Amino acid sequence: MSAASEKIGVAVAGLGIGEQHVRAYLSTGRCELRWLYDLDREKARRLTHDFGGGVVAESFDQILDDPLTSAVSIASFDDAHYNQVVAALNAGKHVFVEKPLCRSIDELQTVKQAWLKQEGRSKLASNLVLRAAPLYRWLKQQIESGALGEIYSIDGDYVYGRLHKITDGWRKNVPNYSVTFGGGIHLIDLMLWLTGGRPSSVYAAGNRICTEGSDFRYHDFVAATFQYPTGLVGRITANFGSVHSHQHVLRIFGTKATFVYDDAGARLHVSCDPSVKATPIHLSSLPETKGELIGPFVSAIINEDNLDQSTQEVFDVISICAATDRALQTNSTMEINYT
Repeated sequence: MSAASEKIGVAVAGLGIGEQHVRAYLSTGRCELRWLYDLDREKARRLTHDFGGGVVAESFDQILDDPLTSAVSIASFDDAHYNQVVAALNAGKHVFVEKPLCRSIDELQTVKQAWLKQEGRSKLASNLVLRAAPLYRWLKQQIESGALGEIYSIDGDYVYGRLHKITDGWRKNVPNYSVTFGGGIHLIDLMLWLTGGRPSSVYAAGNRICTEGSDFRYHDFVAATFQYPTGLVGRITANFGSVHSHQHVLRIFGTKATFVYDDAGARLHVSCDPSVKATPIHLSSLPETKGELIGPFVSAIINEDNLDQSTQEVFDVISICAATDRALQTNSTMEINYT
């Protein structure tokens, strides 16, 4: 699709974060909203009115049967992603899906096969949106320029600060809900993107002290240690029970400089001398909206170009999350097999 005036038909399933997807598609000026689908049909009807377009779908299949719908955004509950992604790919649609793409290696293998069958005709991307933050785009450039030297350690903490969402919300009803897939995935993806490499093994430990006595049945805290072939070590935590506002923390240690982002803001340390103050970095650690990656996704469809985030990178982060959960379940170090 290369005609400058041509618009692509889009549909959005799941209208929580999916509402931001709609806004992002429409803001490109290159998309026509065709369908909205949500379990809450009244909300879907209200949003068609608010957006001035689209039709409320009675089923997900109704979207897939529409030949004028080229791209489907999936922002439904985590355990629905896999089936919807596979169905959309098999229908020849471009797919943009909230994290996680899927929740196991078996599911990932099926997703990849469905994508490969399209032989490059279908774009597949996942909303691992920290890549779009101005701070981390700057940091990526600094690392690639050598300003931090050789990276030997990266630490990331996903501090959820919303315990009620797993004790009272839909997550408590999802079989085998994983805080690594549900939140830690953002920091794992950031680790992959910033280091430019893939860890070879992982060990993980966790607990459910914060949710003891609740209906949530799984670990609410997980800490994972990743070993890279180069010797680099990554440490990522998914902390859903934290008494803290929703936040993340990142520390990157290089032989020339250290980067830190936490409640005190972002700064770069270039000296061990305590009299040399760290340089503050005044860039946002979050994208402006949760739809920032949709513009590049639409551009890749229209221009028949590569995605900024390759589909293999999306697959890799799922492979790592799955290995982390296996390491947690078996209390052992797991080799990471990439699908």
